[in-house]
Amino acid sequence: MRTRETRAPAAPVRVTLRGDLPGSLREYVEEKVGHVRDYAHEPVLDAHAVVTLAADPARERPVLAEATLDVNGVPVRAQVAAPLPAEAVDLLEARLRRRLVQHQDRVRTRHRWIGLATEHEWRHGDLPTQRPEHFPRPPEHRQVVRRKTFALDPETPDEAAFDMDLLSHDFHLFTDLATGNDVVIYRKPNGRFGVRGAVGGDEAARSAAGLDREEAAPVMTEAEAVAHLDVAGEPFVFYLDPDTRRGRVLYLRYDGHYGLITAA
Repeated sequence: MRTRETRAPAAPVRVTLRGDLPGSLREYVEEKVGHVRDYAHEPVLDAHAVVTLAADPARERPVLAEATLDVNGVPVRAQVAAPLPAEAVDLLEARLRRRLVQHQDRVRTRHRWIGLATEHEWRHGDLPTQRPEHFPRPPEHRQVVRRKTFALDPETPDEAAFDMDLLSHDFHLFTDLATGNDVVIYRKPNGRFGVRGAVGGDEAARSAAGLDREEAAPVMTEAEAVAHLDVAGEPFVFYLDPDTRRGRVLYLRYDGHYGLITAA
């Protein structure tokens, strides 16, 4: 007779409240984060949530809520900001659940990743030694042959690095949660992540997490970005549109032409 598999007891949700927040919020956080914890397919070794109310009343979204689940040794994090405490906790539950689903989907499908790039596109996959060589197209013959526009999610650099790894991309355009600025994160040859643009948060913590903040984004026209990419010899250039001040990434495709990603 087969016996039912037993699971270890779920880790309790540890809650930290900072600022002038009601004590009753603790139970609500425990309930919401606990729902996500119980959805995990693997053991959750730890669950910690922090809700902070900023002292500055002029802030549009003064409540910051963040949570981390240790899912069998892998941290799954989420962070949100909102005008009210309960709204922040609700948003946190939704984002944390999405992160957990993404993590579980990635674990389930990882064995099918072969690390091969699609024709002409920016590198997607895990094996940099298998990247095709760029076609040596002279700069005067290059054109912007592909344009993509995306609505950017507000997130932290740490969450953006997670998304980039999840998508197996080498760069990721996002809106920094703390500042509201468009930022790009990308992989560096030394295995760390470079962050270009104005981001908030603790710089020492970012560095410890493998995130290196670099130069601010320059304001350029598309023609200036093309000229810069031709001269710099880099795989992409991140810049701000002079009219909208939204982020753009102009990158070199493997066919020797350009692709352009813009924020909606």
